Amino acid sequence: MPPILTLDQVHKSYGAHHALRGVSLTVAEGERVVICGPSGSGKSTLIRCINRLEAHERGRIAVDGTELSDNPAALRRVRQEVGMVFQSFNLFPHLTILENCILAPMRVRGLPRAEAEAVAMRLLARVRIPEQAAKYPAQLSGGQQQRVAIARALSMTPKVMLFDEPTSALDPEMIQEVLDVMLELARSGMTMICVTHEMGFARQVADRVIFMDQGEIVEQGPPDRFFAAPETERLRGFLSRIRTTG
Repeated sequence: MPPILTLDQVHKSYGAHHALRGVSLTVAEGERVVICGPSGSGKSTLIRCINRLEAHERGRIAVDGTELSDNPAALRRVRQEVGMVFQSFNLFPHLTILENCILAPMRVRGLPRAEAEAVAMRLLARVRIPEQAAKYPAQLSGGQQQRVAIARALSMTPKVMLFDEPTSALDPEMIQEVLDVMLELARSGMTMICVTHEMGFARQVADRVIFMDQGEIVEQGPPDRFFAAPETERLRGFLSRIRTTG
């Protein structure tokens, strides 16, 4: 079976800063990949390129057989298949929680309102906040808003879910409630690519952990080997700093 995601020699620069330096990666359907690394290593840029929030300059990115390009039809196909959850929740403040979740399925996938609402309520129950459907984002805690953001992304029935440090903006007591939802999602078989510093989550969920530094994939492997027997000095130094400060 071909991979659901392929990156081949992907480059991205911001002026003189070379954010991605020839990154190649394949992800199988149902695989759960965690990406870690120091700030500025290219982690967030990498996953933002996957759904064209950032345009890569060289190389090739394909999602479920569709190559990312400036072609509007191809871009639309990819964005329908890729859900993304950001550091900030990016909910529409003037819409209720339910309205936030039904907007894209109705406008993009053409779902009738009643069907979109039924799907949204099922997903809000899945992330354990169906009782918040009539409220507005400002009435919810940060952890609840992030769970809404996950439900909203799932409402498009994506084939791949991207998470860009989804717990970094949360107070410590709210982090676990979001990680619990992500854990349930992982166990359901969803293809996931998650940028995070939550190494306990990586150990528990990931099929593969990737370490990035200076715009490159330096090392990758299954969690047991990745954490217990790092092969490169750069990864050993990163893990020692996390253990010292964590």
